[in-house]
Amino acid sequence: MRYISTRGRAPVLDFEAATLAGLASDGGLYVPESWPRFTHAEIAAMAGLSYVEVAVRVCRPFTGDCLDEAALREIFTTAYGRFAHAAVAPLKQLDHRHLLLELFHGPTLAFKDIALQSLGLVFERFLARSGQHITVIGATSGDTGSAAIDALAGRAGVEVYMLHPHNRVSPVQRAQMTSVLAPNIHNIAITGNFDDAQALVKAMFNDAAFSGRFNLGAVNSINWARLMFQVVYYFTSALALGAPHRAIAYAVPTGNFGDVFAGYVAAQMGLPIERLIVATNENDILHRALSVGDYSAGAVAPTDSPSMDIQVSSNFERLLFDLAGRDGAALSARMAEFEATKRMAIPDDQRESATKLFTSARIDAAEMADTMRWAQTHTGEILDPHTAIGLAAARRDTGTAPMVTLATAHPAKFPAAVSAACSIEPALPARLADLMSRPERFDVEPAQLQAIEAYIAARAAPR
Repeated sequence: MRYISTRGRAPVLDFEAATLAGLASDGGLYVPESWPRFTHAEIAAMAGLSYVEVAVRVCRPFTGDCLDEAALREIFTTAYGRFAHAAVAPLKQLDHRHLLLELFHGPTLAFKDIALQSLGLVFERFLARSGQHITVIGATSGDTGSAAIDALAGRAGVEVYMLHPHNRVSPVQRAQMTSVLAPNIHNIAITGNFDDAQALVKAMFNDAAFSGRFNLGAVNSINWARLMFQVVYYFTSALALGAPHRAIAYAVPTGNFGDVFAGYVAAQMGLPIERLIVATNENDILHRALSVGDYSAGAVAPTDSPSMDIQVSSNFERLLFDLAGRDGAALSARMAEFEATKRMAIPDDQRESATKLFTSARIDAAEMADTMRWAQTHTGEILDPHTAIGLAAARRDTGTAPMVTLATAHPAKFPAAVSAACSIEPALPARLADLMSRPERFDVEPAQLQAIEAYIAARAAPR
């Protein structure tokens, strides 16, 4: 398997090189040269297998000679051995049609653990055999940072510089990052929003003078390997509900489009997905893009679902690449214009092609809170605000296929929002009960490229 950039000018890489590179050198995102596809029989043969064994089968076509079946099995066994539920990503039925796919049983209580626990082990394996070290730079709206830090703390050959928007993540999200005092972990709170943090990360990769000094790597969902690991739970959940013999629909709360794009990949691989509902909060760029073709960024509105407070969805570029016939040069020109103007019109034919699989919904704060109360009253489930947005979108759907809402975080990560809606204070699991009393370490820096590059340059090991 070879990997190409969505902008068409970067070198073609194998899985190992694409994983370590993160962002392509032309500013694009790496995608497989073609989508591997399973037969109906091959998917049916996965029924009843453990999460680890399904992960081996789903990921093996993407890794080529870089990771064989035995290596993948070892990585997944280690990664998911830390999860609190033996099923890794269990399904919970709410009523005759709606189910939750619980993705929050990992060490930091969010879906990002499923990919990042494996990615940390892959980084360590690749770096050990090459003798390299890597400087990971990342941006987080809350959950990616804590999951990446947990996965990479103390890993040989890796140092981490994680940017988060100062005072715009929940206290639990912040503490999960800043209470990790391992010497290879550096937390930077920027005086801006998540889009500013994400733009700074991309700018550092694209600054030849800076990136030439350090061996930069990425853990955000710009990194293909992270998305690959997320494809697995679409397969395990669909298999549990009767795939490939019947189709399944999914509602996905998303801001950066990575989690729902993993569902798109699963569909390209042959999994019978009837529909993917893109559920957004008031920061609704993805809903506007899919419903009316308006991919234009406005000001980020702070909400009680902060992991979705995003106006520039980096992974949407991967879908645009496929919709435009994989024409990297054409997409490069469109992305350059978007980066300059923050506006892009999606052509009608491309939008209509997307809506064969994708629909979307914008869920405001009132509907989010109503859905949290509905779930508490009618099912006994306490939802975090992001999951509630997904379920609200799912409950609008009038289809008949089993509808799976991705439950992306444990409610205890967002106690203020849960308490306001449900008059209950969700407790952290026992293993994190002392989290808010742990000492924290982070630095506050302006959202300016020169300042962040100087911060990293003063601490990071050169190539």
